Amino acid sequence: MGKEGVSMNITTADRAQVLTQALPYIKEFAGKTVVIKYGGNAMVSEELKSAVMEDIVLLSTVGIQVVLVHGGGPEINAMLKKIGKESRFIGGLRYTDRETMDVVEMVLAGKVNKSLVQQLEAHGGRAIGLCGLDGGMIKAVKHTAADLGFVGDITQVDVTLIRNSLEHGTIPVVATIAAGETGDTYNINADTAASQIAAALGAEKLVLMTDVRGLLRDKDDEESLISVVQVSEVNHLKKQGIISGGMIPKIECCVEAVRRGVKRTHIIDGRIPHSILIEMLTDGGIGTMFL
Repeated sequence: MGKEGVSMNITTADRAQVLTQALPYIKEFAGKTVVIKYGGNAMVSEELKSAVMEDIVLLSTVGIQVVLVHGGGPEINAMLKKIGKESRFIGGLRYTDRETMDVVEMVLAGKVNKSLVQQLEAHGGRAIGLCGLDGGMIKAVKHTAADLGFVGDITQVDVTLIRNSLEHGTIPVVATIAAGETGDTYNINADTAASQIAAALGAEKLVLMTDVRGLLRDKDDEESLISVVQVSEVNHLKKQGIISGGMIPKIECCVEAVRRGVKRTHIIDGRIPHSILIEMLTDGGIGTMFL
């Protein structure tokens, strides 16, 4: 949209009001660390992708230290399809044999990671691409709950490289590949990795971008959003069936991060343009916050 189109919809007074509302939040978070897990629809739609990059660069520009942790399921699926290999999932997790792991590593730590770095740079940011193998950042052992091949459970997180990047005003972009003890590499769930990285950094916030509004009291009614959840309420909400299915692991990541010192965690709707800025810099916020 051109400058004239914007002017027709937003008055100068409106713009001043927006900036005035954002200023206390900018002051509050300046110098603090925010970990954002990026995935789902927001990675597929070019419009949403551009909005996410703009949000991250803006936060970084006003002095908020942003760490971007990303998945890349659609890109991995597309590459497996190209080589004639079928994607297979067990309990919502990708079964990862050695050939699939090679593709995951190539796509996540290569194509997707460097593409995100390039897009952040194109929007005026300074970014560096990292993966869990760099500097021994993420170490893992084979997942034990089910045989998923080269899917790992995190045993150790070392955020030295991430801290170094932030100290130099650079946005770290982290692909969730981990090193095993015997030279193997493991595919790691990006929500889990973001949660543990946020805890290790003592982050102010962890934000998980998803394809739903947040936690809904009625999963079929998007207007039944629960805006705030106390960690102590989670077990009761599970027993009621309000927390169920694919939301269980995401919410467990939020709860674990809060218990390990992250002040607030959020599940927000990545399908809404600029959902990160709405959550971070407005009174209303968006999605579900865990305290």
